[in-house]
Amino acid sequence: MLIPLILSGGSGTRLWPVSRKNLPKQFLSLAGNGTLFQQTIARTRELPDVGAPIVVASEDHRFLAAEQLRETGVEKSTIVLEPLARNTAPAIALGALEALKRDPDALLLVLPADHLIGDTGTFVAAVCDAIPVASQGWLVTFGIRPDRAETGFGYIRRGKALDAGAFQVERFVEKPDLATAEGYLKDGDYDWNSGMFLFKAARYLEELGQHAPDMLAAVREAHAAAQSDLDFVRIGKDDFARVPEDSIDYAVMEKTAHAAVIPVSCGWSDIGSWSALWLAGEHDADGNLREGDTLTVNTQRSLLRSHDRHLIATVGVDDLVVVTTPDATLVAHRDAAQDVKKIVDQLKAGGRSEHSFHRVVHRPWGSYDSLEAGERFQVKRIVVKPGASLSLQMHHHRAEHWIVVSGTAEVTCGDKVFLLGENQSTYIPLGSTHRLRNPGKVPVELIEVQSGSYLGEDDIVRYDDVYGRA
Repeated sequence: MLIPLILSGGSGTRLWPVSRKNLPKQFLSLAGNGTLFQQTIARTRELPDVGAPIVVASEDHRFLAAEQLRETGVEKSTIVLEPLARNTAPAIALGALEALKRDPDALLLVLPADHLIGDTGTFVAAVCDAIPVASQGWLVTFGIRPDRAETGFGYIRRGKALDAGAFQVERFVEKPDLATAEGYLKDGDYDWNSGMFLFKAARYLEELGQHAPDMLAAVREAHAAAQSDLDFVRIGKDDFARVPEDSIDYAVMEKTAHAAVIPVSCGWSDIGSWSALWLAGEHDADGNLREGDTLTVNTQRSLLRSHDRHLIATVGVDDLVVVTTPDATLVAHRDAAQDVKKIVDQLKAGGRSEHSFHRVVHRPWGSYDSLEAGERFQVKRIVVKPGASLSLQMHHHRAEHWIVVSGTAEVTCGDKVFLLGENQSTYIPLGSTHRLRNPGKVPVELIEVQSGSYLGEDDIVRYDDVYGRA
């Protein structure tokens, strides 16, 4: 059985302010139809005799992954939740152990959830070529044929030829300087290291046990103690904290004698920065990649991305990145786009929230948008999905006023349960047990006005919650 393993633990800090800790780039629509995560899932559906995917995701993103899988129509998938990041080698080991529960001879197709592939047909053909090679015990990686001297990727040098267009890996090379990258391009025997792999699940664990036995032992222990929670496989935090941290490249691929590479040209991009997205996008006559409400005069080779109800206008600029969200704006030179991560580091050091949360925060029941805040008050726009319900909860420090804008809301307040329609409102006193539910078939939208001495999201006591947060 061919089982896709989707690695979805990345944070995408170089695509700030659109990508943030609680809504990273793999769950965003950046290019093409759907999010990068959904595009990755869709590509696997084109493969022959493919099983349901296994997704390894951060615990913080569990409902994002589940909802986006549901939207793609995928059933019987497995979502393994990492309580903390331990890099790709342990994540793949968790996926391999799950795959072996389905099939002792399972082939594991390892795909990062945040990559873009423009030519799905060529990608699928490369995977089909890799299947017999992996079935012989090789650990196959997919090398992207370079079309430019790129310093942002690692490289793979091809060795002797194997079957089906594959080559034995001669060596892996770290990210080079420009002169070295130009030499690799001229040489013709080097490919970009894509981070995509195909191998037998059992063979990967065998090689991991040989080259990183402490890691394998710790992963096995953590996986054996995992618990099922709703639709998730939850790994214990204390158990996973004992797992050594390392990438598959360092832990296995650079040490094994059984690494193979299949070169492929499939319009691949890791979308690792705004400049990478500009390269992968469709440009206007002036070489600009534009999304949203934008106007340009004498502007060339720039990336302009606006959010709803916000105009970006540029005059007389070249090679810029200008990205706006409701609470932050980025202006950078395209050649410096890799340094956006330094802004994120400053936000973290300053204790600011913009590196983690958008103004619009998504929850499994819907979303809320913080419209206005001041001393002792806050105004939010809340949207609840059809059939969804917030937890039964209480606040120690704030009262709330709810005004229904559209739809019908079912309100629990103390021992009362009642319906509110459009243009109706209610008051939730401080300390009252309450719940908001959408019993209808269209979203409920309401305005919530909070008032009190403390308005933080952590002032919530949950008594009952369908999402397991009580």
